[in-house]
Amino acid sequence: MFHRLGQFVVRRAWWVIIAWVIGMIAIIMTAPKVSSQADEASFLPKHYESIQAAQVQERAFPAAFTPSALALFERNDGAALTDADQTAMVKLVHDLTAKKIDGVETILPPDKQSTSPDHKYAMALIAIDKSKQQDQNQTADVAKAIRDDGKALAAGTDLKFQLGGPAAQALDQKDASGSAEGIITMATLLLVIVIVGIIFRSILAGLLPILVSLMIALPASMGLINYATKAFDLKSTPILMAILIVVVLGVGTDYFLFLAFRYRERLRAGDDRKDAVANAVGRVGEAIASAAGAVTIAFAALILSSLGMFQALGPALAIAVVVTALASLTLAPALLAVIPARAVFWPGKKWMNEPSDARFAALGRVVQKRPALAAAVSGGVLVALSVGALSYNGLFDMAGSSMPKDKESMVVQDKMATGFSAGAADPSQVYLSSTDGKKLDPASFPAYADKLQQVGGVSKVFLPSADAKSISADGETAQFTVMLKDAPASNEAISTITELRTVAHGQAPAGTEAKVAGLTSVFKDINLAMAHDYKLVFPIAGLLILLILALQLRSVVAPWYLMASVGLGFSATLGATTLLFQKIGNETGLMFMMPILIYLFVVAIGTDYNILIIARLREEARAGRSPREAAREALRHGGPTVAAAGFILAASFGTFMLAGNTFMMEFGFAMAFGIVLAAFVMAMFFTPALTALIGNRAWWPGHGGTPGHGHGQGHGTGPAPVAGAHGVPEPAGRY
Repeated sequence: MFHRLGQFVVRRAWWVIIAWVIGMIAIIMTAPKVSSQADEASFLPKHYESIQAAQVQERAFPAAFTPSALALFERNDGAALTDADQTAMVKLVHDLTAKKIDGVETILPPDKQSTSPDHKYAMALIAIDKSKQQDQNQTADVAKAIRDDGKALAAGTDLKFQLGGPAAQALDQKDASGSAEGIITMATLLLVIVIVGIIFRSILAGLLPILVSLMIALPASMGLINYATKAFDLKSTPILMAILIVVVLGVGTDYFLFLAFRYRERLRAGDDRKDAVANAVGRVGEAIASAAGAVTIAFAALILSSLGMFQALGPALAIAVVVTALASLTLAPALLAVIPARAVFWPGKKWMNEPSDARFAALGRVVQKRPALAAAVSGGVLVALSVGALSYNGLFDMAGSSMPKDKESMVVQDKMATGFSAGAADPSQVYLSSTDGKKLDPASFPAYADKLQQVGGVSKVFLPSADAKSISADGETAQFTVMLKDAPASNEAISTITELRTVAHGQAPAGTEAKVAGLTSVFKDINLAMAHDYKLVFPIAGLLILLILALQLRSVVAPWYLMASVGLGFSATLGATTLLFQKIGNETGLMFMMPILIYLFVVAIGTDYNILIIARLREEARAGRSPREAAREALRHGGPTVAAAGFILAASFGTFMLAGNTFMMEFGFAMAFGIVLAAFVMAMFFTPALTALIGNRAWWPGHGGTPGHGHGQGHGTGPAPVAGAHGVPEPAGRY
């Protein structure tokens, strides 16, 4: 099938190129615009308690004051605030309100309750229109207007005006993400151009994957992703674009290398340019399609996630991989078919000379002679690193981990923790509602509040009152404000919420029910959702990848140890990242989404290298070689491709470490290290060594030996291998 595809592309190369360009332009011009979600709660389904509590609040207190930002005041000289400063703050809030900033509903001036005990800090609470909060860009625009106008009004006074809270974090995160995307894009582009150029000693070869991936596949993918997001009402996350750039460029470069190495090999075998392209597609097309299929399935399986973030991220990346794979199997060959080979590899002069591949030939001989030792050492490395995963601790402070500490909203957060209690910036709420249609009895509130106050980790509980508008108009719902001792996103606060829910539910007066709301409650439910996803998404994705491998290899044996090696790669990557950042770097934990991101990129994309090597192993076995000889030749011929592709993709992910925040550093290291393990440990040693040890049983019930026999050890009576370039046998009877 892929040989026919290659011939079709070669015969109609210009039509293929024109079709891609026109299709890409049509998609990006007609695709709808999609905005990112800034609210963590928007990613949770409605059956979680934090979402149900928010619905109670919306229904019972539709006009309730819910601050989305806070202005923090302090003196420029760091001294305590004076009465004159208090007057100046009230005037500033009045003047800021008078500007009628679009999206700002209410600004409450500082008072005694919102002034820190040491009188160094005071805060003004700001409510933003809820319709604006549904869109990160609109939230950021409102926050920017407040910040700019507030600083302008404070100029010339003794006061410093700083904006914090969720809206300010959305603004700072948008700025940080934009900077990170620019750094990551430029660094990845430079890496791909330079490294591919060095590999082929060519200028144009370094530019071709950029042309195919960045100029065509990425814009087309973004347009299709926006269509899918609108059509299926998916969420969009701010981290999508940065990840998408690296995935499309990384995967696209991998597939281009798979094709270009085999194209050059066929040229050396004596094929003319067009035959070399068609034969290259025929030889590696199945490996590229299978690799892309495994990655796509792994990504698409996230549609089963409980979290809207991953429900959107998974399918979006799946679409991008499919588009990139199609471009790699059609557009890239079409370009190679119309560009003279000398131009593709210019200014290199020795590209037609068969290299000795001494290093990879030596590696192949090591695996051939000592497969048990190679399997034991490589497997031992993976197992040893996996032990570190036992110490993994998930953190939920997404804003703090995804932004530099010097961003204004982060500075405000730190000052709030210093001047007030750590949980003061974002208290939790307990909503007590009548279930029998009767009004609540206010006399029962103090006793109920006392029960909540006894929960460890609770700093203070504020009673509902009509004056504070914390009792609904119909008298059937009351809001208890609960201030925690710990920061809202900390694991300690999440543990407190777990106990608080138990007490709030169990101690609710007869005829009532309680729901716990707030940011910490949202994080608690995200934790529950992640646990659900690990039990559902991982096994289903694993089984689907297993099925793809079985279909590609026509075997029920090899896929099992391939998946086992991938599983070890996952745990080893998580273990190494945990050891580096938690044990050596003294971080309290890694971002809660790190395991699923490692699954997405290391397990899914890392499978590419296993597929490429195992496909070459089977090809060499079908040429009549013994299992050990097949391992040697697979590493000799496939090793350079895997090494080049793995190095480029690892370096591309490594660029995330330049973004300047903790989460990106953790993510960049984990992905880069995981790809290195997948390419240089699993694909180079573990997989070929195990295959050599298992022998032709690895291909059961299919056959990997001489065609027609299935047990070829190089001595079968079937068709003899056809000599290819420099006497290297080519598989008979398959293409």
